[in-house]
Amino acid sequence: MIDMGSIYLNRLSGEKRETLQNKLLIAQKNEKTQTSNCFICGKTLDPNQNLHIDHVIPINAQGKDEESNFALVHSSCNESKQDADLRVARILARFKDIRDLIPNRGPNLSDVLSQYGGSKHDLILDLSFKNKIGEVKYSFSQIGDNTIYHERVYKDELSGFKYFFALLPLEYLFHDDTINPRSIGQNVSKLVKEFFSKYPQLHISLAWFDSRNNNKNSRVKIFDGQHKAAAQILLGTKKLPVRIFILSSELELETLRTANTHAATNLIGIPFDKSVQAHLGNTIYLERIRRYKKELNISEDQFGFSERDLVNYYKGESKAMKKYILDSVRDSITYNEKNRLIEFVDFGGRKNEKPLSYSTIAKTFYSFFINQEVLSTNLDYRFEEGENPRELEKEQILKLMNIISEEIFIGKFNPEIGTSKIENKIQKGEDIPEEHLTAYRMAKEEIIYNWLIYIKKIAEYYFLLQGEIINDERLFQCIFPESLWDTIRVAVNNLKDLPFWVNRDLSLTAFGGKQNYDYWRTVFDTAKTPQGVQVLTKPITIPDLIRKRC
Repeated sequence: MIDMGSIYLNRLSGEKRETLQNKLLIAQKNEKTQTSNCFICGKTLDPNQNLHIDHVIPINAQGKDEESNFALVHSSCNESKQDADLRVARILARFKDIRDLIPNRGPNLSDVLSQYGGSKHDLILDLSFKNKIGEVKYSFSQIGDNTIYHERVYKDELSGFKYFFALLPLEYLFHDDTINPRSIGQNVSKLVKEFFSKYPQLHISLAWFDSRNNNKNSRVKIFDGQHKAAAQILLGTKKLPVRIFILSSELELETLRTANTHAATNLIGIPFDKSVQAHLGNTIYLERIRRYKKELNISEDQFGFSERDLVNYYKGESKAMKKYILDSVRDSITYNEKNRLIEFVDFGGRKNEKPLSYSTIAKTFYSFFINQEVLSTNLDYRFEEGENPRELEKEQILKLMNIISEEIFIGKFNPEIGTSKIENKIQKGEDIPEEHLTAYRMAKEEIIYNWLIYIKKIAEYYFLLQGEIINDERLFQCIFPESLWDTIRVAVNNLKDLPFWVNRDLSLTAFGGKQNYDYWRTVFDTAKTPQGVQVLTKPITIPDLIRKRC
């Protein structure tokens, strides 16, 4: 490839360019493997393939247009690099490798630490609080550093929490994915570029040390600032500054967890995404159950109390408790290992590779099918019989999600094509496979919102024909027989096979822009847009949806 920004490369003859490529192959040879490796991804270069020569430091960043500033890279790496500076691009490629190792979820700080030699040893503290302030002493003897470090211990005037500041090697740092289950998004690239440009870290990470029961050795668990920590680790930092809370009771741990949840939701303009909020809410809910049992002397294996009992017990936070209960239901479905739809859900909110966002899942499946009221039945009610209302609700929502995944997305939606500018590509004449186009269009929030209503009505219609009047709020807490599941699968397939999903002309009208919920409700009910444009051959009806085809 000729670099249009390089006068040096453009002046080279074919023979001299080949000579330069050979020099770079030698310069980039790994002595252990005896292979020449791509400057960006670090994988083997094949001289017989189309390789790119590019500036390591871009010219517009004062990089020199000369041989010493060139590197050899795969054409695919160069075309998809995330930064013009190849040194930054190489760091971001390492993060992509970590992401690729974890296909079903986003990586977190634990994953980064494990790839860079972190999270190996507990920190052993000599805790002495003989005076008002106190101090801690520690060393890093497990990694050969026997220096005794002394740090002052501070006490927060309002909360009473004790903490100290320390610069810890990665081997002594862990990530707390209970307090902070958030994955590290692609926006970590901005921090990598910021720190690479020598801008200082403005906020240090927060962690905690478990001194309950007079423990003197504990993992130091980072629960805030993981993006900044990860960016520094990716850049080669071997030690991180942290503020470490010394927790001495269960109540302090619960308070810290709640405070971090508030910091991520109520107190900032850009909150955690909804999936993380649900995960945090679930964690707090489980902690409230544990505390309830302890304070009422209920054994660990007993669950003879209800959601309503919990709400009544925690009177001062009844609204929050209701939210934690529902968060627990959502979280159990989302992170169930059998959930096949989740691989098509983007948790960061910007969906370019995956068709669904978590927000869409929350506004449709969880809003429609989870009973939003707290239950008065005991948590263990008919659990062994498989008729516990909450467990049944979760299992059946999961089954519906899997049916939709199997019929619409698996083997049909191609992540490599993704979702970016699909309608524009169609208008330009690009060939988008019909199955991919169908999955993409059916997954739009305002569209899936409307066709899922039909699925709910089909279930209600089924019970009505059986002479059962079901409270629609508790629909999924009733056992769906296999015949109903068969009917739902037929309906999903009939919806999927409607020809308008693959109508290319509609990319200029119905699918041409962001429409609202009412727009698609009108289309489904009348077969036309609110402006009178014909979209369907006829309105969608339940009898048509549940009719089996020969």
